[in-house]
Amino acid sequence: MFKKILIANRGEIALRIIRTAHEMGIKTVAVYSTADKESLHVRFADEAVCIGPPTSRDSYLNIPNIISAAEITNADAIHPGYGFLSENAKFSKICADHGIKFIGATPEQIEKMGDKSMAKETMKLAGVPTIPGSEGLLDNIADAKKIAKKIKYPVILKATAGGGGRGMRIVWKEEDLETAWDSARQEAAAAFGNDGMYMEKYIEEPRHIEIQIIGDQYGKVVHLSERDCSIQRRHQKLVEETPSPFMTQELRDEMGDAAVKAAKAVNYEGCGTIEFLVDKHRNFYFMEMNTRIQVEHPITEEVIDYDLIREQIKVAAGVPISGKNYYPEMHAIECRINAEDIKNNFRPSPGTITTFHAPGGHGVRLDTHAYAGYTIPPNYDSMIAKLITVAQTREEAIAKMRRALHEFVIDGIKTTIPFHRKLMDDPDFNSGNYTTKFLEGFDFSSIE
Repeated sequence: MFKKILIANRGEIALRIIRTAHEMGIKTVAVYSTADKESLHVRFADEAVCIGPPTSRDSYLNIPNIISAAEITNADAIHPGYGFLSENAKFSKICADHGIKFIGATPEQIEKMGDKSMAKETMKLAGVPTIPGSEGLLDNIADAKKIAKKIKYPVILKATAGGGGRGMRIVWKEEDLETAWDSARQEAAAAFGNDGMYMEKYIEEPRHIEIQIIGDQYGKVVHLSERDCSIQRRHQKLVEETPSPFMTQELRDEMGDAAVKAAKAVNYEGCGTIEFLVDKHRNFYFMEMNTRIQVEHPITEEVIDYDLIREQIKVAAGVPISGKNYYPEMHAIECRINAEDIKNNFRPSPGTITTFHAPGGHGVRLDTHAYAGYTIPPNYDSMIAKLITVAQTREEAIAKMRRALHEFVIDGIKTTIPFHRKLMDDPDFNSGNYTTKFLEGFDFSSIE
């Protein structure tokens, strides 16, 4: 087992990893930018090293500084968390070259699944259902028109190196295709330095349902069932739950088997998720694989009593996993609490928190690095907390979340708490009647 782990991340996920590492008797090293000097992950790690100024490229994306921090503290492993360098094949390889274990996927696995067109081809060969579309990248607009005519509109253009909705365009009719093609490529080139595009059939009224998987170094892979991540705004998840109110046990088994098949196709090591789109007829299609821990991993932990970070660390240390699949025994919901102004188009709301009262009670979990007096910097993602409730039934989990949100007090900044309160009272959400388009018709103006 590792003696010391450096956490190449910040905020709540860094603190989350530190907690499990300490429970396992492993020393921890926090790295931080000058903007994060007062963050809790810095306070609770055994050691802390400043790796640069506030901008991500000069700190949390600065590979030489992170490797140097690991070497001067004698860390024998690096946990990347999510975001930043967690799916960076180059970083994974550099860690290996320096004799430091990267707690995550290998460079080859990251490369194979990180490129969306390559991932799709890999899944096809593995027999995993994929969305009809282009065979690899599109060479030009003429090819795009030909494929669109074959699979029929609506279609969606996607950047092969994309993420967060960037480089993505939905096209409903042929006359709009060329404009969408040009703007998507420009956006992708600016965001990722890669304007490669591919095309898929656009799935209407879809659910975004992911399957949590974990694989060890010996070829064994199991799944830990599903999470429904369909409540999204501009392709950014806001609420997740497990089990999905849309699933049947038959579909759960089919998607779980497909996810295991997908992970085995790349000899996957570590925690990851296979992301699927599920249409209104419960047909499911592979969308992408995330070769890292997910933001929403706590809800899976709560319904099966399973520490995913602990399992990640054990797998990286060469410990074999158990050979069983897991299924939800309870119901859990997660609300992402972002420092955003919902009255101003969800504009980020950095600043100093003057009051912070955390909810508690049976079945309530709060993962956060925020506290009264903490100043949220403007340089990073706006998520400051994850509120999770777990209960025997979905109705009880929603009721518990409703109560916890009303207890949750954060003053000094704007947050998404009022939105989540409104959502928990929404009749369609309460009945489980939602898709990824749910928030397009949501009345944000009525939120108090």
